[in-house]
Amino acid sequence: MQNYNEFLSEILIDSDSLQARIKELGAQISLDYPDGDLMLICILRGGVPFMVDLSRSITVPHMMDFMAVSSYGVGKRESTGSARVTLDLQTDIRSMNVLLVEDIVDSGHTISAVLQMLETRQPKSLKVCALLDKPERREAAVPIDYLGFSIPNKFVFGYGLDLDEYHRNLPFIGVVDLDKYKPAH
Repeated sequence: MQNYNEFLSEILIDSDSLQARIKELGAQISLDYPDGDLMLICILRGGVPFMVDLSRSITVPHMMDFMAVSSYGVGKRESTGSARVTLDLQTDIRSMNVLLVEDIVDSGHTISAVLQMLETRQPKSLKVCALLDKPERREAAVPIDYLGFSIPNKFVFGYGLDLDEYHRNLPFIGVVDLDKYKPAH
């Protein structure tokens, strides 16, 4: 994998802006769930950095669980439109307040499918917290209750978002220069 500087066209959201907004989200979530009766569910793998930082910013007691849902292939820039659960929850969410934590809502197909599936498990409440939203790309309606940033329809990576599975560790959200980037496959 080439060095990201070779195909980074711009830093869309810097580290300080990300962390400041995540602290604001954590404060709002803490106010909305004063009893701490809350289960955070992270969609792997992209949501992990966001979930960790968000969890640290939530001041009320809460639990965490993880799901892996696949709708993208390696080297793909767009969702295939069909979501498939590759790792399910370890926790029964019946009668729990559930907050689904997602890195990005793009077409909306994946998150919509996950919400429908989780709803059948009868949580007390089910809300969505997304770091990024690309409203221009929306094809399926998705309620976003807590939003970090609304972004333009650009190919982004960093802070959990991968580029051929690399660069999730970057502390910022960058935009790919599509003229310089060559997919791995």
